[in-house]
Amino acid sequence: MGLKCGIIGLPNVGKSTLFNVLTNSNVDALNYPFCTIKPNISIVTVPDDRLFYLSKLTKSKKTVQSTITFVDIAGLIKGASKGEGLGNQFLNNISEVDAIIHVLRCFKDKKILNLSFNPVKDVEIINNELIQFDIKIIYKLKNHIYKKNKNNKFESLLNVCLCHLKNGKLLNLLKFNIEEINFLKKLKLLTIKPILIIINTDKNNIFLNEIFLLKKHYLTLKMCIKNLDKTQNLLSFNKNLKKIIVLSFKLLNLHTFYTVGIKETKSWSILKGTTALKASKKIHSDIYKGFIRAQVIHYNDFIFYKNATKAKLSGKMNIEGKNYIIQDGDVINFLFKV
Repeated sequence: MGLKCGIIGLPNVGKSTLFNVLTNSNVDALNYPFCTIKPNISIVTVPDDRLFYLSKLTKSKKTVQSTITFVDIAGLIKGASKGEGLGNQFLNNISEVDAIIHVLRCFKDKKILNLSFNPVKDVEIINNELIQFDIKIIYKLKNHIYKKNKNNKFESLLNVCLCHLKNGKLLNLLKFNIEEINFLKKLKLLTIKPILIIINTDKNNIFLNEIFLLKKHYLTLKMCIKNLDKTQNLLSFNKNLKKIIVLSFKLLNLHTFYTVGIKETKSWSILKGTTALKASKKIHSDIYKGFIRAQVIHYNDFIFYKNATKAKLSGKMNIEGKNYIIQDGDVINFLFKV
């Protein structure tokens, strides 16, 4: 699964600065609204110490890291869902990502242009625009169903979603079954996407009460974005990147398994609860079609015994079938025949 995170927020809150640091890019990060028009996109490899330990042990010729795509989306303003400030264009950009990283400015600076000095209200502005966008999509679909005079089994689901949205609530607060989630994802609704709020603050923070309130309702990460510049050391950079990626994985309910060998050692990001059969398809369709079984060694055991042979002789290799649920850190060798 290719993880794609959209960075959003009001104008001039630090979105492009964060994007530049995370992706080692150099996009404009100027102090005026709509400095960013077209979304900036960059693919970053996921820092993973376990992967490099495995690659070193197996003496692989090639090490392939998982990747995460960051998309720097232009600042939204109140009325964006009605087209204000090229709002519809920007909202459509959000529909293409898997998770939303909402950058929120929580410090005052007279030099920075912004529309508000209340972080909680800023979150409400963005959420309301996402909600209004989704309401439009659902109404449009319901009208289509009505005109076609179809008995759509998802019509009641749409009514539930519509009621929830009209009450000013995000759809990611509701629990859906897998079939409903897949249907709603196809509609490219915005409020069903998981959200991480990055609280852009400084050491003289005066919004402690507001931040405390936000932490009660959202997954948050606090950092001083203006200090995350290219002069920082590599250790500090990786630390901040890891924090965001770990939380992004948590948002999307992802974890990692590995395949190892002399030719290549590679990490794979999958949904928690994925079976061995479905995981094999991610590697190659032939493995999926000809799946026989999976040889599974947990990462800790592989590291301890240094290789698969010793781990197997010590009883640490399990032979699993197609319905085995992949665990985080599994090192897997898929056996197949086509």
